[in-house]
Amino acid sequence: MFTISDLEQLQAEHPEWQMELVDGSILIMGPSDYISEEIGVELARQLANWVRPRKLGRVTGSSAGFILPRLETENGNIADQEKRNLRAPDVSFVRAERLKISKRDFVELVPDLMVEIKSKSDRIKPLEEKIQLFLELGCTVGILIDPDKLTLTVYRLHQEPIILENNDKLTLPDLLPDWELTVSELWPPVFE
Repeated sequence: MFTISDLEQLQAEHPEWQMELVDGSILIMGPSDYISEEIGVELARQLANWVRPRKLGRVTGSSAGFILPRLETENGNIADQEKRNLRAPDVSFVRAERLKISKRDFVELVPDLMVEIKSKSDRIKPLEEKIQLFLELGCTVGILIDPDKLTLTVYRLHQEPIILENNDKLTLPDLLPDWELTVSELWPPVFE
């Protein structure tokens, strides 16, 4: 069983690796395919261009690590602090009042919005499970972007997922009032 301290040690020894700690196991993440990364950068750019001038919060990409809260076990006890998960969504948003000052470390909180982008080699089920975990821990909205199907699925705790396609508009009124994004704006352009 690895701990957050173990992960930090490995990170110091291998700064080029992107890792997550999941239930005591360290996952080394491979690089994204080009399209998935381009979509993530575009979404982060669109969000940050709305969020920053309005001082609504912070937008991060796939390397920002979140130390998730301790989970309750089956018998209602709190799991050992060292066994907590450290995860890194592809895109995240944290409201300003929850993170007034950026930290030069992993942050110990759950983002208000987390986004996963299906890479070429990803399977959907683990991505949905990651989104569900974040929602159960207090994330307001989870989004799964599937470049293969050209869909964006919006998840909220105890609600049916909403699937958006090309001409649909993504809105998040409870997090980003008046912000909207047409789904097709996320897909990489084709240059002639």
